[in-house]
Amino acid sequence: MSEIKKITVDVDVEQFYDDYVDFEKVSKLCIEEQEMLGYNWNYPPFDFDVDDVWNSYNKLKIIAFKIDFSAEELEHTFSDDELNFVLKRFERLKVKLMNDIYAQESEDALGLYLGKCNMCMRCTREFGAPCKMPFKMRYSIESLGGEVDRAIEEILGYKILYAHDGKLPEYLIFVGGLLYDKK
Repeated sequence: MSEIKKITVDVDVEQFYDDYVDFEKVSKLCIEEQEMLGYNWNYPPFDFDVDDVWNSYNKLKIIAFKIDFSAEELEHTFSDDELNFVLKRFERLKVKLMNDIYAQESEDALGLYLGKCNMCMRCTREFGAPCKMPFKMRYSIESLGGEVDRAIEEILGYKILYAHDGKLPEYLIFVGGLLYDKK
């Protein structure tokens, strides 16, 4: 693995909400993903109104971790099993990267997870049981209706890339955030 770069940008929540939040559209995609990959407590449906979350803060710090792969890694063609193993290794890295976001939380700031929560091997939501780590579980920008791919491309200038045909993408980007400046 090459280096991991942290990229941050502060945006006005109201502007971000107007430009990039479409809960109805994005929540349908989240639910479809869960039907294929398993249910998760940080993804909808929720027992609260996501607008209440967005409307409780003035600022959003988008926190992206960009992982650039080495030329050697990019040249290698992986079998399906190898590629899945490599990608799962990076998914597990999200737990460690979340510590950076947790460290920025306060009474006036709420961290947003780097995509789908993966702190447990299998989420207890699949069994109808409560979250085992509610003190660490956070919602993600996309689970709250944010169109992350488009936002990252327009705000940071990076496309979200995916592995395909046994090849790693040029880079991976995990996107989380921090809602702050509580109203």
